[in-house]
Amino acid sequence: MVGSITNAHSNFSLLNVNGGSLEEKVDEIRELIGKVEGDPLRIVGVGAGAWGSVFIAMLQEAYGSLREKVLIRIWRRSGRAVDRPTAEHLFKVINSKEDVLRRLIRRCAYLKYVEARLGDRTLHADEILKDGFCLNMIDTPLCPLKVVTNLQEAVWDADIVINGLPSTETLEVFEEISKYWKERITAPVIVSLAKGVEAELGTEPRIITPTLMINRATGVPLENILYLGGPNIASEIFNKEYANARICGAEKWRKPLAKFLRQPHFIVWDNGDLVTHEIMGGLKNVYAIGAGMVAALTNESATSKSVYFAHCTSEMIFITHLLAEEPEKLAGPLLADTYVTLLKGRNAWYGQKLAKGELNLEMGDNIKGKGMIQGVSAVRAFYELLSHSSLNVLNPEENKHVAPVELCPILKMLYRILIAREYPTQAILQALRDETTNDPRDRIEIAQSHVFYRPSLLGHKI
Repeated sequence: MVGSITNAHSNFSLLNVNGGSLEEKVDEIRELIGKVEGDPLRIVGVGAGAWGSVFIAMLQEAYGSLREKVLIRIWRRSGRAVDRPTAEHLFKVINSKEDVLRRLIRRCAYLKYVEARLGDRTLHADEILKDGFCLNMIDTPLCPLKVVTNLQEAVWDADIVINGLPSTETLEVFEEISKYWKERITAPVIVSLAKGVEAELGTEPRIITPTLMINRATGVPLENILYLGGPNIASEIFNKEYANARICGAEKWRKPLAKFLRQPHFIVWDNGDLVTHEIMGGLKNVYAIGAGMVAALTNESATSKSVYFAHCTSEMIFITHLLAEEPEKLAGPLLADTYVTLLKGRNAWYGQKLAKGELNLEMGDNIKGKGMIQGVSAVRAFYELLSHSSLNVLNPEENKHVAPVELCPILKMLYRILIAREYPTQAILQALRDETTNDPRDRIEIAQSHVFYRPSLLGHKI
């Protein structure tokens, strides 16, 4: 059932300065998972957006030559056609990079890109992914990947699953995957890259993170489900820009996986506070949309962007104190992840395009060439959750109880712009310039000096 892996041209030697040789790192993970000789470690990426594809491509470049010990593949849905303008752009990218051009000629794959440019052939996303091209990141060629379009074939015997799906698709796909794992004796290990959340409202409102979605859909124990996040722009990481990340979850898996995933240009640390990191992963996308709007509306004013940064980070800190008893401080990689997303992420790009009138809300949140703008659904989720009257908190300045969202004016305005559509994008500046807005420090002090933690928001019992 498992096909052979293409031997990628690795930029890494088998001697890795971060934790011994690559073969030793594979052997450590194999032993922990219980693999016997002759049975390869099977790593499967589920979802082929920009970050999901880059993550699997990095593993393929690092470990792909050890094919007797590890097999790496990626699943994406079949049938997604590449339109002619994109095919023409892809053809230009191919011809501008000599190594890519030579590789395609050597693999007898170049002619189909010529035909697609001429309009004589339709390419498909899964087809070009096998040649190392991600539809959401055409300008950054990857290494060739083993692509599987049948979900059952991809995951049924997987040892490590990398969730590269948007949060909006995670539950549905993993419910399908659970059908293929009914006969499994041991649970796989799942690393989620998804940065988004969904909300469940009712008598007990709660936030549903991707790791909880996976647990709910599959029954895989939470100790086997981890989250990885950091200041990571996918194309820059594949081009070997120095980056770091944290893998968060149970100690049993996070420490060995941090070592396994670490590469000379991609440093991975481990952390036990999964809740804060995963929630921040969703929150930063929310506020990145506003950051893009502010940048466009103020002609990239450093002062205005700094004011926005102060307010949005104080709201993020406030919100995490509702969701985690002792949340990790917004510092180090957490702060860097927020910074880079506000600076250059696709959600910030989306906010800029909206403010400039180059996109409009009627186009939806799945944008050609960029993929899913996860911040839009996260705005709705956090606003609706924090508007719920059962979560009222004390506003010490007015000495009365209010819904938590009333202490988050940026989030409130983003909802009114993006979801309720009551205001134009320019209204985000009013949320910053309102003279009644408190010093961001006051919001942080409120969060840190009051017991706001609500275990029920993540389905936990007191």
